[in-house]
Amino acid sequence: MNTDITASAKPEYPVIDRNPPFTKTVANFNTLDYLRLTTITGISVTVGYLSGIKPGIRGPSMVTGGLIGVMGGFMYAYQNSAGRLMGFFPNEGEVAKYKK
Repeated sequence: MNTDITASAKPEYPVIDRNPPFTKTVANFNTLDYLRLTTITGISVTVGYLSGIKPGIRGPSMVTGGLIGVMGGFMYAYQNSAGRLMGFFPNEGEVAKYKK
């Protein structure tokens, strides 16, 4: 059984690294990735605060929402960064950077 997800789809853009390691993927985050991460986190903190029905629960609810937002935002940014390195998303900046 073939479990390689990249085998089912061919990259549309130049491949920089077929299987990028964690450190390379995180180092490849661009400004938009960080913007998405902070936006998702900020929205999650706000929703967590507003979902606290009683005043005593708003703080823990806000922290929980923030943690969920940080994890979700990081995973979204990581997915975009890895997709650019593997050639599944537009990657003109990465091609220019790694061509040197």
